[in-house]
Amino acid sequence: MTRSTAFARLSAMIMPEPTIRRLDRVNDDLIGRLADILIDCVEGGASVGFMHPLSRDRALAFWRRVADGVASGGRVLQIAEDESGPCGTVQLVLDLPENQPHRADLVKMLVHRRARRRGLGAALVRAAEAEARARGRTLLVLDAVTDGDGSRLYERLGWVRVGDVPGFALMPGGAPCSTTFYYRDLAASRTGPVDPALPA
Repeated sequence: MTRSTAFARLSAMIMPEPTIRRLDRVNDDLIGRLADILIDCVEGGASVGFMHPLSRDRALAFWRRVADGVASGGRVLQIAEDESGPCGTVQLVLDLPENQPHRADLVKMLVHRRARRRGLGAALVRAAEAEARARGRTLLVLDAVTDGDGSRLYERLGWVRVGDVPGFALMPGGAPCSTTFYYRDLAASRTGPVDPALPA
């Protein structure tokens, strides 16, 4: 066992496990903390829809739009918190066309670099899947950088790779990257049509 591996295991034993919870509203203080996570991910090279450098004003504006979506019921926002505060987040987009009442998009799964290598990404994805099931959503869709850390995580968790689109997006530094699309069927044993009146 290397020294870094031993240190990581020791740290995991000492630090309490992060908790994950769904937010029904997002206040200004939390918007600031979520902006910190987004900025950290972009600085770390994550392709999550923003270019580097990401200004704090732009990050705050993004999270204010998310907060509006949470308030209207069009989005579900879950956050992970550890001893230092919010350290990860994931969203479900529910506001989709009326012919897709059974579906949601999983977006912006973000983990601050200080909280990585603790299984938090997998826990956030599982929490989002559970929330989707609770809301009657049986099909989830997402995209990730081809063969990146995220895509490897989703495949380990059982998401099905649909295909790759070369040059679909840019990395934060400006280089083009391929994007892979995935889906997750949450209705393996479910039959019959989806009730469009299920809660959003």
